[in-house]
Amino acid sequence: MAIDLLPVIPNWIFVLGNVVLGLFGVAIYVYHALAWQTIGKKQKYKRPWLAWIPFANVSMILQMGRFNWAWVFLVLIPILGWIALFILLILSMWRIFEKAKYPGWASLSMILPTVGKVLYLIVIGLVAWKKPKK
Repeated sequence: MAIDLLPVIPNWIFVLGNVVLGLFGVAIYVYHALAWQTIGKKQKYKRPWLAWIPFANVSMILQMGRFNWAWVFLVLIPILGWIALFILLILSMWRIFEKAKYPGWASLSMILPTVGKVLYLIVIGLVAWKKPKK
């Protein structure tokens, strides 16, 4: 009598897929936090460690872009607040990138679906660890 493993395989694959996605998410979070912490240190931000704390990292980006940290509470207003906060973040990053001697328009990469997220991660990595040309 053979053991039927077919019903077990999809569950195992599902669990493995979730573990891989979880590890990938953690890796992206660590990369993002390290990049913003480095950018904060380069721009002499008082508390660059805020890059590791959810919502506090958004307020850090807003402050580095010369906006008040309290704008982070726009996240509590559905749809219009989210859109407004997204626009403020793009403007903040534009200012941060220009201060770091990189093109501000690179912050617009966040607008593009899917590809924009990858471009965003590449851009913050460049701003954080590459020396700009003078």
